[in-house]
Amino acid sequence: MSSSVVGEEAPHRSEMSDAEPTTPRVLAVLSFMLERLVARNDRLVVDCGQNQFEGLSPSRRGLNVFHGIRAPSISIPKYLERIYKYTNCSPSCFVVGYVYIDRLLHKYPDSLVISLNVHRLLVTSVMVASKVLDDVHYNNAFYARVGGVSNAELNRLELELLFLLDFSVIVTSRIFETYCFHLEKEMIWSAIGQKIERVIVSSSVDDETEISVEDTAKSSSPSQTIG
Repeated sequence: MSSSVVGEEAPHRSEMSDAEPTTPRVLAVLSFMLERLVARNDRLVVDCGQNQFEGLSPSRRGLNVFHGIRAPSISIPKYLERIYKYTNCSPSCFVVGYVYIDRLLHKYPDSLVISLNVHRLLVTSVMVASKVLDDVHYNNAFYARVGGVSNAELNRLELELLFLLDFSVIVTSRIFETYCFHLEKEMIWSAIGQKIERVIVSSSVDDETEISVEDTAKSSSPSQTIG
């Protein structure tokens, strides 16, 4: 997939505050699905009266490695919009990121996507997808600022994701279309009812674009942190 879907180059920092890219429809349906999933799983954890993620061996830890101390205050829709706005990654990255999360859930069926891990899962999976799909993409340090985690933490999460997936990060055109069709069906059920942007899947990876971003106290900036 090419980053030409949303522009040939990632924006410079001076452009980020002015640019207001149109939010892709895929973000709306992913937000709807993930919010519903997280709400159900959070209730399940509470009803069980125990933390099922404690005491797991490294070989069975699954999504436990993505857990934060507390659930971030930023909602899933706002978080996805934030990633898209500042990283300028192609909409297809969100579909492929969802594929990665789904692969993890199939490989580790005892794991749950809950409010403590969903944000870290999203920023890590979308970042890895952007490296696989987009011709131009930001580095880990920039994604860390956008995602509200430290650079060291995101570097660790990237490695965890890759090893948990057994480095299975390539998504074929057939699988991509299958997931798009599934998401479009969810759109119909959620009354969004429009098709997802599609582009040809590419496995090419170019050099990362090095970006330097200063810290800022504004909550809308990439320096916002998650718990």
